[in-house]
Amino acid sequence: MISRRRALIALVALALLAGLAIAAFDFASREAMARPNTLREPLLFCVVAGSDLAVVATDLERAGLVSHHAFFAWRARWAGVAGALQAGTYEVLPEQTAAEILTQLVHGRTKTFSITFIEGTRFSDLRRVLDGHAYVTHDYAKRSDNEVMTALGMAGQAAEGQFFPSTYHFKANTSDLALLERAYRRMQQLLRSSWARRAAQLPYHSPYDALIMASIVEKETARAEERPAIAGVFVRRLALGMKLQTDPTVIYGMGNTYTGNLRRADLERDTPYNSYTRSGLPPTPIALPSAAALDAALTPAPGSALYFVARGDGSHAFSNSLTEHDAAVRKFQLRGRP
Repeated sequence: MISRRRALIALVALALLAGLAIAAFDFASREAMARPNTLREPLLFCVVAGSDLAVVATDLERAGLVSHHAFFAWRARWAGVAGALQAGTYEVLPEQTAAEILTQLVHGRTKTFSITFIEGTRFSDLRRVLDGHAYVTHDYAKRSDNEVMTALGMAGQAAEGQFFPSTYHFKANTSDLALLERAYRRMQQLLRSSWARRAAQLPYHSPYDALIMASIVEKETARAEERPAIAGVFVRRLALGMKLQTDPTVIYGMGNTYTGNLRRADLERDTPYNSYTRSGLPPTPIALPSAAALDAALTPAPGSALYFVARGDGSHAFSNSLTEHDAAVRKFQLRGRP
């Protein structure tokens, strides 16, 4: 009888000790979960798909984001979210608590990245930016432009100028093709919208012609207020059967042989893009046009100017006749020299 009583007392004591241990562990885990991390700058943390709670908790401790993996796992199980952690790349901020990190992982608040395609640059430049982004999946990095367009359902179309220059936000490991498709669809939507409200009697046969013109306007001036006037000059020249005679098309046609100095011989050397030797528009766009350039191409400024020349300060002088233009060239380009 005495041994049974002793055994019962021992069991009660053990239960009390276990309860105290659990309570102490629970208290310590609560404190640990409320403790801010000691980061000095944001840190990216990746939860790999299929990782269980123990692995994630251990990785968090190794990264210095939580004080003890056991406490983190305990609180996750206590909250009933042990199996709810979502895969992805997360940004953990300085002084963020373990409890806040757990909430972040459960709700899938992953880091959003961005990439910027700059207006006026070429498709090759866009691809270099895309290929150099660390959080893009590079499925098409080694594919040709033709293969990219085929994958987008546009086999046979030139890629140049077809992608809208802007900043795009995405989650880690987004495919390069997915980002290209977003930029392509956005440009096509903008082109359709602008084409629907175009001015009357423009010398374009299709929206693609307007896209080509917009790319030329984009390269001719960085001043938004001048774009409609420059588009007006080019539209009038096209309507009169005059050659466009615009340097950016020549430079584009020279490809990698252009070294920054455009010579008279370059203007005389014929290529499909040389608007000094060939009439009409070049066969494709020559850059990524902005929305403003596209609007200018489809709603050019009225007037009678047929020429323009750079003043040297980023603006241009417009002329109605060749005589006026020659005088402007002497004034702004030759500085009075014959």
